[in-house]
Amino acid sequence: MGTIVVTTFSSLDGVVQAPGGEDFKYANWTFDFDRGADGEKFKNDEALGADALLIGRRTYEGFAAAWPNYAGELADKYNSMPKYVVSSTLTDPPWNNTQVLSGGLGEVVTRLKSEVASEIQVPGSIQLVQGLLAADLVDETRLMTFPVILGTGRRLFGETPEKTRWKLTQSVSFGEGIPVTVYRRDLT
Repeated sequence: MGTIVVTTFSSLDGVVQAPGGEDFKYANWTFDFDRGADGEKFKNDEALGADALLIGRRTYEGFAAAWPNYAGELADKYNSMPKYVVSSTLTDPPWNNTQVLSGGLGEVVTRLKSEVASEIQVPGSIQLVQGLLAADLVDETRLMTFPVILGTGRRLFGETPEKTRWKLTQSVSFGEGIPVTVYRRDLT
């Protein structure tokens, strides 16, 4: 059975909007910080470790516009791996190996987890992640937290129907004091 792994960049105050683009007051705010070579390697290895991507339409459109124009190991991985887009409006995705998932989020993601053998990464995709958290479908979160308070913007964590427990499985810091914390869903 596959595992849903949310991977995102966050400010200290929990803002995850536009870390590398988008129309936002502080667009590209993560580029103000140096993750260092080890931080870059961590993110690269993380991406290469995924067996599939699960993304929302807006994230898909950004990735589909960018990744086919790049070359190298990571671009080859992203361009060839299976991509699943949760959308009610996208009908004919141009990026190869892309399948649109429509219907109830819980049903389509539960089915996807049964079809993909291991890691299904969810990069960005704020609205999708919030829905996955509310439906208790996330198995792991990987948060790279940047030392900045933005004060405005969309946040990853909102209200959820129930309390859930998580267990810290990794914590490491890179570059200019940029920690990555990895939490797994605690089912005990």
